[in-house]
Amino acid sequence: MQRLLASGCSLGLRGALGAQGLCSGRTGPGPRPAAGLCDTRRGLSRQASDAPLNHPLNSEFVARSVGVCSMMRLPVQSSPEGLDAAFVGVPLDIGTSNRPGARFGPRRIREESVMLRSANPSTGALPFQSLMVADLGDVNVNLYNLQDSCQLIREAYEKIAAVGCVPLTLGGDHTITYPILQALAKKHGPVGLLHVDAHTDTADKALGEKLYHGTPFRRCVDEGLLDCKRVVQIGIRGSSTTLDPYRYNRSQGFRVVLAEDCWMKSLVPLMGEVRQQMGGKPIYISFDIDALDPAYAPGTGTPEIAGLTPSQALEIIRGCQGLNVVGCDLVEVSPLYDPSGNTALLAANLLFEMLCVLPKVKVV
Repeated sequence: MQRLLASGCSLGLRGALGAQGLCSGRTGPGPRPAAGLCDTRRGLSRQASDAPLNHPLNSEFVARSVGVCSMMRLPVQSSPEGLDAAFVGVPLDIGTSNRPGARFGPRRIREESVMLRSANPSTGALPFQSLMVADLGDVNVNLYNLQDSCQLIREAYEKIAAVGCVPLTLGGDHTITYPILQALAKKHGPVGLLHVDAHTDTADKALGEKLYHGTPFRRCVDEGLLDCKRVVQIGIRGSSTTLDPYRYNRSQGFRVVLAEDCWMKSLVPLMGEVRQQMGGKPIYISFDIDALDPAYAPGTGTPEIAGLTPSQALEIIRGCQGLNVVGCDLVEVSPLYDPSGNTALLAANLLFEMLCVLPKVKVV
């Protein structure tokens, strides 16, 4: 039985033209058929170097309320073939230790991404003029078995990585980063890590279990998935069971930047140091939304006071420009605790910023 991946559908670029025709009386090509990653049909691939790239629907021509939900209203594709980068949802939250609901994060982030546009005038990035991008739908996780879910995630991301597509993941709780890094390390070898979070996520176990959202990076170290001298954790804070909660991290060579060391300052100088530390080797960006102060991002499972600001989050991500980023994730959005949708809106914007710093993105 096919059970690796599943998704909905979206109007594509050609569908956008058809929708414009429908709204204005003109006729045009219809929308792409529904396609999810569990579909065995090949996805749409670039046939020639001059073939048009995918673009988000333009709200000047197609109303934001029109169409089936996808990230930035991009086409949904059943295969990563032909893509330079792709948004992927992993709706899993059975690794959470406090408030659940992150399984609904990918869907809510996609809904809020309707506000995003195709260019980044602040940085000059033009990702959709540089890369072929689509939404690959969601990994079909097993909500009754965390170990099996991790296997499904790893297998799905191995397929994505095998064709050179850079995944940008919509989480899901932070457990998902472990199997994603298993897949990416299989292709790239041990990777550097920029981890933005309120928590280090390097616990060994809880309630006798060695796999949950507090342990992914401990498991990654155990398996040699990380280049530990190129691991930086930013935004760490909160109470602890000991007075030296970061001993393990620092013993592995991680750089731990506490939230209080970020208060009331720009993080541009810090990111200059991070770029020098990361060099030209592959790195992965993992961004837990609880890195931000809950005043800005209340919709998460384990909020901690006195966190980062949205502008600091932008400085961190934009500071990755020029690095060899091979994958990104934005995790722990739990819409149940944020009826306004502000947390998911922030998450959608941060994922767009991650797309803008990928290698090969044109900057003018």
